[in-house]
Amino acid sequence: MHCYELIFKYGISANTIHRMKKGEAITTKTLDVLCYILDCSVSDVIEHDKTK
Repeated sequence: MHCYELIFKYGISANTIHRMKKGEAITTKTLDVLCYILDCSVSDVIEHDKTK
């Protein structure tokens, strides 16, 4: 899937995509949309890092 699809088909902002690429925080709404797109659960997409 290309960034273009995320932006224009699913309405995810370019700024949000930039933050995801850099490993920065995203909203739970964005996470929900990504899980819908990928047909997966939250635990498939993220992991908790106890060292941070």
